[in-house]
Amino acid sequence: MKRLTLLRHAKSTWDDPVERDFDRPLNGRGRRAAARMGQWLRDEDAAFDHVRASPAVRVRQTIEGIEDGLRRPLTPLFDTRIYLASAVTLLDVVQGFGDAGTALLVGHNPGLEDLLLLLTPDADPLRGEAEIKYPTATVAVLDLAVDAWRDAAAGCATLRTFVRPRDLDESLGPDD
Repeated sequence: MKRLTLLRHAKSTWDDPVERDFDRPLNGRGRRAAARMGQWLRDEDAAFDHVRASPAVRVRQTIEGIEDGLRRPLTPLFDTRIYLASAVTLLDVVQGFGDAGTALLVGHNPGLEDLLLLLTPDADPLRGEAEIKYPTATVAVLDLAVDAWRDAAAGCATLRTFVRPRDLDESLGPDD
């Protein structure tokens, strides 16, 4: 059994005049949400043998917020393949996680959502929430019924947890 935690980067700003999408930073709500999700991970005693992440600015800043909430470093490996990757590319990344028992993958939508939907069977009871929307800074915890990451494949996982920032703090929900 392998445990994979997926984390979508926190809310980024569109107000910053950066030239590249890759360089977009988090906005204030995104920074608060990342720290809150880090606190939740600490409360859940989450631990990761391996952390892989997109090198985009908003992902790096999300990780900083998570680390603040966790009160410990994550020491991610930054992988350019994750930036705006498809589910197929993300699955390839996951299949290369080596000997880790628990892993955290931090990236972007729609790739993360599509990976979650690829790995979980249609009958998974929590899957419906992810099908509706995989919001920014949301954590999904999946148990993969495999002995080795290389064996990760469609339908091999059970979604154990799907936690959105708004589930923990109403003020971190969508603007209406």
